[in-house]
Amino acid sequence: MSVVLVTGATGTVGRQVAAQLTAAGVGIKPLSRATGDLRDPGSLPLDGVEAVFLVWPFASAEGAAPVVGEIARRVRRVVYLSSAAVREPEREIERLIEESGPEWTFLRPHAFAANTLRWARQVRAGVVRGAYGQAAMPLVHERDIAAVAVRALLDDGHHGAVHALTGPESLTQADQLRIISEVLKFPARWVEVPPDEARADLLATGLPAAVADDVLRAQAALVSHPAPVTRTVEEVTKAAPRTFRQWVADHAADFREVPAPATTMRAARLHEYGGPIHHDRIPTPRPGPGEVLIEVAGNSFNPSELGLRAGLLRNLFELDLPHTFGWDVSGTVVETGPGVTDPAPGERVFGLVTGSAADYVVAPASLLAPAPRSIPLADAAAVPVAGLTAWQAVHEQAPLAPGQRVLINGAGGGIGLFAVQLARLAGATVTATASPRSAAAVARYGAHEVIDYTTTPLPGGMDVVLNLAGIPAEQATVLAGLGRTVLTAATPIEGGTHFVMRNDPAQLAELAALIDKGELAVEVVETHPLTELAEIHRRAEAGDTRGKIILLPA
Repeated sequence: MSVVLVTGATGTVGRQVAAQLTAAGVGIKPLSRATGDLRDPGSLPLDGVEAVFLVWPFASAEGAAPVVGEIARRVRRVVYLSSAAVREPEREIERLIEESGPEWTFLRPHAFAANTLRWARQVRAGVVRGAYGQAAMPLVHERDIAAVAVRALLDDGHHGAVHALTGPESLTQADQLRIISEVLKFPARWVEVPPDEARADLLATGLPAAVADDVLRAQAALVSHPAPVTRTVEEVTKAAPRTFRQWVADHAADFREVPAPATTMRAARLHEYGGPIHHDRIPTPRPGPGEVLIEVAGNSFNPSELGLRAGLLRNLFELDLPHTFGWDVSGTVVETGPGVTDPAPGERVFGLVTGSAADYVVAPASLLAPAPRSIPLADAAAVPVAGLTAWQAVHEQAPLAPGQRVLINGAGGGIGLFAVQLARLAGATVTATASPRSAAAVARYGAHEVIDYTTTPLPGGMDVVLNLAGIPAEQATVLAGLGRTVLTAATPIEGGTHFVMRNDPAQLAELAALIDKGELAVEVVETHPLTELAEIHRRAEAGDTRGKIILLPA
């Protein structure tokens, strides 16, 4: 066979078909949107062509009949890339080809392994949200689809064949993420969400509504009825199909690569004190001297944002409105300003940066620290405000020494869980107050005794009391009599030491080291898209949140 027309020659499969045909010494005519118009039969370069690899990239079969007719009139063989779903446009094109006369072969691959690249930004963040995590499918490598296509294009014996193509194993979506995480060495976790939330996330990526609905219907069916694994790839190519792990290794760079930022980005902003949260599209900032631009993996909600939005913190600082929410950030450096050599583009960092509730944020390079390597990158955003406050309370304001007794009031919150662990590491005996819903976590992270403050009197004889909660005046009086008080909440306590956390990247690095040594755990209670920030504020105002909540921009 002398020449093959390869349509979709720059696409996922077409590129592989073109490469494999060329490697086999076969002449090709590549056709892509940049080199021809598949909807215009007269523009197709069919002179001297004996076979066509046909990809129809459009959402409907409109205009396909004259194209298929022209191909059938001038070539001997057509290999059409359909799908296992055989949607209506694919069914119509298959019919047109069958009735048009040339030798034909239909390829019906099940889920492409390449579909997982839609998770790329979430994988870099270490958190993938989706419905039907237990939906199992035998993902197929595009090289194997192409290898079958090449054999059908070049060899006799495939006329009338419908090749169902799969990989060698059926994997749930959660297992796919686990394998991606293992190969890339990026810690990652699957977050199961209701189908309507998953649909909204798919639509946000640009998928048409009909396609998003098809995807979710297919995934729902695959939970109880996984797609069967076929042996077609091996039977046609005489080679074992590639595993999903092999596919991930082949595409590791595609997951790691951070695309150049767009000229605009989304940001959660406050336009006026007491007003609603707006999700605005604004220009993407550029780093100046000494600064870096970060692709945000995650930021975390802090209850003090309620006071900021209400204008109650204006005695501490006046905002320039509109103001972008967020203080905690973790992410990947994508651009550096003049004079910055560390961190470099591609490095994963975290820190305390104003305006992190956005797709990107500019930060002074000197205020960042390397992110912990052992936890999902987005989860590192739970650390800066809460971790630095706890560190400075335990090691600077107290400071705690081995053998001392400490009472941590409000231990179930984001600061409290870090304080419990750091106090325990300092060698103190830790008594903690927590509500029933937080008690198990507080005990799990090292408190020697956990007290339900709603039912049990607080013990005395403490060397230090760390108060991390807003409390009524009568409870403040009780705490004042239990031991020397370090105060991080607004409620005044007679004789207590009130302090405001300061930004300290060296201490952030210490916290990251403890996390990576397995001595400090990061408890993320909830994970949500940034678009739900207003709902998080509403719940926090009603007292319906606890611990650290991570917000994902993507």
